[in-house]
Amino acid sequence: MRALQNLQRQVQSLITRAVIGSVNAATKCQTVDVSLIASEEKTGVEHLEPYGFTSRADAGSEAVLLFPDADRSHAVAIVVADRRYRLKGLANKEVAIFDDQGLVIKLSRDGIVVDGGGKAITFINAPKARFEMDVEATGQIKDLCDSNGLTMAAMRVAYNGHRHKENGQGNNTDTPTTPMGA
Repeated sequence: MRALQNLQRQVQSLITRAVIGSVNAATKCQTVDVSLIASEEKTGVEHLEPYGFTSRADAGSEAVLLFPDADRSHAVAIVVADRRYRLKGLANKEVAIFDDQGLVIKLSRDGIVVDGGGKAITFINAPKARFEMDVEATGQIKDLCDSNGLTMAAMRVAYNGHRHKENGQGNNTDTPTTPMGA
């Protein structure tokens, strides 16, 4: 009977829930300081993350800790979540990456949706962007945006009203017979 009770205690000591106090994201393996039930504190707990994904949780986030071999001196955080910001309303089998500011990348049943949450979406360190589909924009498109570039709407106005001297004869050409559409 005593051996069974010891085994039960060991199994119960393998896994627990915790609340994140602080995060150290500067190390190769991110570490967290946590509070467990009964005011037990653990510092420098390794937070193992899936390959290719990382995040830095805020204080108050929740974690699931494992204690290999039921050794309470060495914990490993395997999941860190924050229900305060969890994205709600996904359809069955949808997947999303999100944060506390409303930025979302969602693999929806209808396609990929990127929501910048009112902030800029920036592509960096890429020689070009290639789209193998039609592109529609409800806002302005501007070239050379960092050096007095023009919007496509402004280029259209300039083209449609374009006239110049013809062959040095002093006569102005007519405007284009086929204007760019608005």
